[in-house]
Amino acid sequence: MFSHIFIGVSDFDRALDFYVPLMAALGIELRFCDRSRPWAGWQSQGNPRPLFLIGTPYDNQPPHAGNGHMTAFLATSRAGVRRAYLLALANGGTSEGEPGLRPQYHQDYYGAYFRDPDGNKLCIACHAEEGEASVNENA
Repeated sequence: MFSHIFIGVSDFDRALDFYVPLMAALGIELRFCDRSRPWAGWQSQGNPRPLFLIGTPYDNQPPHAGNGHMTAFLATSRAGVRRAYLLALANGGTSEGEPGLRPQYHQDYYGAYFRDPDGNKLCIACHAEEGEASVNENA
């Protein structure tokens, strides 16, 4: 459905320190990192798209976190949600909602919400029942 998602950051090195361990915990591979531009991109295993990208905005203006904008990453287990959330907080993220069930979305929705160091809102979500996990158990 998506080609790519790009999130603007104000401090590329700080953003890398935040996103590298988070993406690794979710089993999402770094595809490239170009510090001269600066930007970096990750992709799901075995697929050229979609991409998740971070970098300084193209117009060289400061990035602004939007109200109502959120990027949600898929975890294959509830434990993966908890691991990613704790990693995000340990690497400069701020909590917007601890891991837990959100039955207002659906019966098995288990998610956690946080902001990256630039204030971009992120979510890690698992849609599987407790104890059920997809083939990729990394996340």
